[in-house]
This record gives sequence, structure tokens and C-alpha cells, in this order.
Amino acid sequence: MSVSFRNYLFLRKAGGKSWRKKLSQGLTDPHKSSRVSGERASSLIDYTIGMALDRAAEKYGSRAALTVCHQQISLSYRQLKSQADAFANGLLALGLVPGDRIGIWAPTRAEWMVTQYAAAKLGLILVNLNPAYRLAEIEYALNSVECRALVVSDRFKTSDYIEMMYALAPELASCAAGDLRSHRLPKLEIVIKLGKVGRSGFLTFAEVASRGAPGDVRRLNEISSSLRASDPINIQFTSGTTGAPKGATLNHKGLLNNAYFTGVASLIGPSDVICVPLPLYHVFGMASGNLLAMLHGAKIVYPSEGFEPAAVLTAIEAQKCTSLYGVPTMFVGFLAHAEAQNYDLSSLRKGIIAGASVPAELMRRVISELHMDQVVIGYGMTETSAAIMMTSSEDSIERRVSTVGRVLPHTEVQIVDRQANVVPRGEIGEICVRGYSVMMGYWNAREKTAEVIDGDEWLHTGDLGTIDEDGYGKIVGRLKELVIRGGENISPSEIEAFLHTHEKIELAQVVGVPDNKYGEELCACIKIKAGQQLSTGDVRAFCNGRIAHYKIPRYVVFVDQFPMTSSGKIQKFILAQDMARQLSLQN
Repeated sequence: MSVSFRNYLFLRKAGGKSWRKKLSQGLTDPHKSSRVSGERASSLIDYTIGMALDRAAEKYGSRAALTVCHQQISLSYRQLKSQADAFANGLLALGLVPGDRIGIWAPTRAEWMVTQYAAAKLGLILVNLNPAYRLAEIEYALNSVECRALVVSDRFKTSDYIEMMYALAPELASCAAGDLRSHRLPKLEIVIKLGKVGRSGFLTFAEVASRGAPGDVRRLNEISSSLRASDPINIQFTSGTTGAPKGATLNHKGLLNNAYFTGVASLIGPSDVICVPLPLYHVFGMASGNLLAMLHGAKIVYPSEGFEPAAVLTAIEAQKCTSLYGVPTMFVGFLAHAEAQNYDLSSLRKGIIAGASVPAELMRRVISELHMDQVVIGYGMTETSAAIMMTSSEDSIERRVSTVGRVLPHTEVQIVDRQANVVPRGEIGEICVRGYSVMMGYWNAREKTAEVIDGDEWLHTGDLGTIDEDGYGKIVGRLKELVIRGGENISPSEIEAFLHTHEKIELAQVVGVPDNKYGEELCACIKIKAGQQLSTGDVRAFCNGRIAHYKIPRYVVFVDQFPMTSSGKIQKFILAQDMARQLSLQN
């Protein structure tokens, strides 16, 4: 029996007690190994992102596609296509050709989405650059993938991008715009700045969009129609805990299909308004946000350039958003905002929380206080074009917080031991993924690619998890995050989940710190809820008798904030280093 993904959702709603039995025939392995496959009855999208935008513009026309609150910009699908075409024509007039890499180094703005679709139309490979990058990082990123063009913002927070570009490429001060010859950035020729005010050596975004000629339009259409869904279209740098970032290379097919199935799982349709406070350089915002909305005819709302809880709450109320995306720390921010109860958030119903484990209490508050009874949990990674598994709005709260749901269509997941043998259901091992959404590889890094994608095309995620009897996945930790204390393998996420049940703890993160006797000891970094008080003794007393003695953190440190990436993820390796220094511990 083969079960389509839409039928999967239908069976859950209408199948009564027998839905699980019917579904298991199509989605689970009868031999009860931990290898599971998503349904394959539904067809995969086999065209490009540019073609998908053309279809959306034809189908949805004057319907709203994008609202950018801080820029006071609104675009219909027809207008979005027109602006993307104009910018693509301008890039073509500048001499860019399919396969060239174009970087974008900017916070959340309308031009980001326009650049994304323009690059796809012309077959340029869009290189997503973290707005938090500094000189060494941006130099490495641009050179490692040999960017020929760069779209850059004026500034963001404390980063003055223009001055950084002049520092890296002083030749900009004297070269003709669009004709850079830089010693430190030898492949970069064209630098395009956002905003209306020009600078020496820079083209403005508007100037490029006005450069296209009638001949360029015809040539663009010819190029666009010649592109294939299997062509590379995006490079995303993985943050990594050690070594230089690696550029995960994704294609049209992986990004479009993953975004489509994620939209189906999260019940998105043309009437939805999705608030996306996520950074667009991240696959969650760019694919599960922008591409997902376009494929389902929904409207995207950008509340601000960077994450600001008040701006998000204001946007939800003003734009009547029906869906809200974010990582758990963002939702903690919404709920902790002093004026949250004064906003009208009654339009919310749906949403996706992903990027880290979700404490049960946080999920309950999201549902009750943000009215998001249909919110779902997603698990994925950059190297898989975003989602791998997702829960359903029909799952219980317990199921939604204790698992990451079922595998998406046309995707396989298996749990393997250290010898790469598939383990039985319920046993812990490394999560491996195979299917259309797996990256093409790390850009110009064959050896690094071979370290994570084996000969049978399985991507080894580095995450530890299980598959239960009903085919639901559960994340229990990460291979690199495991704390080994005196020979005991300890999963920090398990202890974090326990600490989050304390009524006075807003957020807890557990890391390993050096210890002369045991090799490593546990350190709990705790942020206390506003107006509450908590001591180290209180935390240890709360743990005593409730979790195994070796899981009780030896060190408890109270913090006001955590080191985080621009996408809102807590950087545990930095946190661990900070704690080792603060506690005067040495390796």
C-alpha cells in the first residue's frame, strides 16, 4: 500500500483509531528495523526555482507575496516576478552567466528575495553569507567559492559592510563600478550595494535593475528555459564547531521539493500569512520561508532586519499573520516580552519550530498563549535542503515535543551503530538520510564530502537518535556534543529537558567542561525567568533523586544570555569554552 503525503494527513484526521495501522503499511519497515521511508506516490517537482516563480505569478497574480514592515514595501506575485526579471536582466547585461557565483551579504530586506529569484532565473549560484561575518570570514567565504559578484547592504547593527569591503578591496576606491580587480579578492569583479546612495566602485541595486535591454530579456528567457532542476543553485556555509566553514551545495530540485512538502506538513495554503523573523542566509528562512510560501501561494512577512521580539509581535498584529516560524529561543523571546499580552495575536494558528529541541513547557505556552494549536516541530539541516522529519498538527503535545515526527516524502532515514549497521527500532545510533534533498556535496571539497556521504549515498548527520515503533524519530544528542564522564556517555539534551521542567528556569544549556578525574564534568548554564530567584543548591536539590547521579551537573552557572548564531542557535562549543575559562578549568 502506498500512502500519499496529503492522504497521510487525511488518514490522521479521519481514520479514527485505525489510521496508524493503515499508515504503517505504507511508511514503516515491516521488519522493524530503524530504516523508514517517506511515501513516494506524490510526484516530485522537476523544474527550476525561476520556473516556479513564473508559475506562481501566473496563478496568483495580484495576490500579496511579500510585505517588509521595516521598509514599508509590499509586492504582489506579479510585481515580485517583474522585479526579479529586471534584476536578472541587469546581471546578464553585466556579463554574468549560468554557474557564476553571486554572494549576498545583507540582513532581511526585500532585495534579498529579489536577488534569490533573479539568480535562479539566470542560473547563478547564490552564495548565502552570514550578516555576522567579519573581515576574515567574508574574505574566506568569497574566495573559497570564487564569487564573481556580491550584493551587499550598507550596514547592519555594528557591521559597516561598505567599510569592510574597502578594507578588503581598497581597489574599489579607484576602479570603475563593476570592474574590480582586487589582490585579496581576485575573482570578485562586481559589487552591488543596497540603498540609493552610490559609493566609489559600487553599483547600486537600482542601477543594475535598470541596465537590461530588450535583447537581454530574450536571452534571459532562453537561459532560464535551458536550466535543469538538477543544476546547483545555492551554496550555504555550515557553521561547524571546528575548522573552516564548508559550502553545502544545493540544487533546485532539493530546495523546491523540500519546501513544498514542508508546506503540506504545516498546512500552508494561499490564505496564509507567514511571519518569518529568521535570517534569510539560513536554509530555514530562505527555503522553508520564501520558497515554501511561493509554492503554496502564501504571503511572507518580514518584521525587521534582524530578530526583534517587539517587531515580530507588531507585525503579527498588523498583518494578521496566521503562521509564525522560529527556533526555540525566538519563541522564548516572544513569550518573555514584557508587553506580549497587549498584542492581538488571535490570527495565529500555525507555525514551525525547528533548529533545536523544544521543551514541553515551551510548546504548551506557544499553543496556549500564542494560539498556535497547529504548530509543528521540524528536524533538518543545511545539507538536506532543510527538513528531514516533521510532526503533524494532529500529534499530541507530548508527541510533538518528544519526537521530531515522521520522515518526509521521497526521503529515507536509518539509524546506524558505529559499524554502520542498521539498528532495531528504539535503539540509539547515528541518523542517516538519503534522497533527493541531500546536498550535491561541499563546494570544491571532495574529501570533506566523502566524510559525511558514504558510498551508498547516505548522509551521516552526526546526530544521535532513535526511530520508534510508529516510525517517529527522536533526537537524543549529537556525536560531538556527547559528554563522556568517567566512561559514561551522557546526552546534554536529556538533562536540559529535565531542567526545563523547573518552574523558575527559562532556558538551560548543558555542556562538558574539563575535569582531571573524570575527563569531563557537566556544567549547567541557566537563565532564570524574570522576577525569580534560584541558587546552585536549589538546582542540585531539584535534580537529586530525580535523575541519575552522574547526570547531575557538578557546576551550575547562571547567565543572562547565551552565545548565539545569527539564526538564533546557541553555540555550545563557545559556551563550553566560556565556562571552562570562567571556572578556571584546564584540559
